Amino acid sequence: MKYHTLVKAFCDLSPDELYQIMRLRIEVFVIEQQCFYQDADNKDQQCHHLMLFKDNELVAYARIVPAGLSFEEASIGRVITSAQVRGTGAGKVLMEAAMQTCRQIFGNVPIRIGAQTYAQAFYAALGFETSGDEFMEDGIPHIEMVAHPL
Repeated sequence: MKYHTLVKAFCDLSPDELYQIMRLRIEVFVIEQQCFYQDADNKDQQCHHLMLFKDNELVAYARIVPAGLSFEEASIGRVITSAQVRGTGAGKVLMEAAMQTCRQIFGNVPIRIGAQTYAQAFYAALGFETSGDEFMEDGIPHIEMVAHPL
């Protein structure tokens, strides 16, 4: 499958891009996962936003987070793929682009994520190592993982 990636700082997002991002995040995290939480957490404004498009439709997204905002290290958060592209490799394409983007913006630094526990093997295959114990976030089991500098 062919995808088009786009990375923008919050202030450079068009209203349509921001709408698509928020719609996909709500569709996956709130509706599909039935997790009622405050998605608008005042972090987006300080982040870069990686969008993965297929045929001009946003199908996957990740938030590139500077060090000190979510974790001591730079991080990748709000990682999502729409139901229509799950199982097609879109998640791997998204995460490889997110890791590359994170290092382009912040340098060759460690990248920490708070992964949903069920996806631990997926992130491990991308080079992330478990760091710490499982914890609950918004009623969903998570584990912190770190990808070390190259």
